[in-house]
Amino acid sequence: MGLIKELLLLPAAPVRGTGWVLRQVLTEAERQYYDPAVVQRELRELAEQLDNGQIDEAEFDRREDALLDRLEELRKRQSGA
Repeated sequence: MGLIKELLLLPAAPVRGTGWVLRQVLTEAERQYYDPAVVQRELRELAEQLDNGQIDEAEFDRREDALLDRLEELRKRQSGA
């Protein structure tokens, strides 16, 4: 029965393969997005940009809030909440 099922599903193999690849890409993107080391590095770079005058205080606050939200989401994910 398994062989017949596989033969019947063979035409859908490219779609199933594409779905698997997309799930893998999404998993890796989420891992990188919520990696605390990456977020902390981005916070340091943001502070450097403010210190160097590349961005103003309002832009710094907006982007810092977004990064801190990512860290908070990470903590929630890790605690299982």
